Amino acid sequence: MNTPVRLMIHGASGRMGRALLRLAQEEPRVEVVAAVSRRINQRVVDGVAWFSAAEMRGAPDFDVAVDFSLPEAFDPVLALCRQRGKALVSGTTGLAAAQQASLEGASRDIPVLWASNFSLGVALLHELVERAAAALPGWDCDIVESHHAGKQDAPSGTARTLGEAAGKGGATARYASLRAGDIVGEHLVQFTTGGERIELVHRAGSRDIFARGALHAAAALAGRGPGRYHLRELL
Repeated sequence: MNTPVRLMIHGASGRMGRALLRLAQEEPRVEVVAAVSRRINQRVVDGVAWFSAAEMRGAPDFDVAVDFSLPEAFDPVLALCRQRGKALVSGTTGLAAAQQASLEGASRDIPVLWASNFSLGVALLHELVERAAAALPGWDCDIVESHHAGKQDAPSGTARTLGEAAGKGGATARYASLRAGDIVGEHLVQFTTGGERIELVHRAGSRDIFARGALHAAAALAGRGPGRYHLRELL
């Protein structure tokens, strides 16, 4: 049997972090060796060592860091991965242009994968949006995204990358955002012209689909050479 890929979960106390920790127990290809959060209540939970963000450099050796945190917490985990020569899988949205540039720079030294959404359905939706935009020149393109009330960035990272896909097809997207209740994530891409409308929709019923995709990406990224990888390549 192959040795499991050792993971450090960064942002472990958040919604995605908790899902990652839970589902990693069911995934034989990975083993969580460290969990990092801004604040910790226990040092060991279910056999996993926990570290505060300030203590992260003391975390044990890992193969891949899986990061679902906040923009202000992103730079330290990227720096640690680069220092140790380890891979990074990140789903942190709302990154500044300078942070995206840092990610690109790190890809010369380590394997990195950043995605706004880790579901296979959304990966397919990107392709469909680009194709529709190319086939419908002159049509209006609107992206409406809905998320839980606690989500801070708007438009969502997924909406922005869908807008980039539309742009590759020649359309200019407009955005609308809704924050309400406990909506996991819904994205509607609408193409409209006189008398007709086309809608492409993805609805996430559970955060587990994103966590499973991220765990799969981490297992697939381990051991690869430096570079900027994309989710579609690894699924």
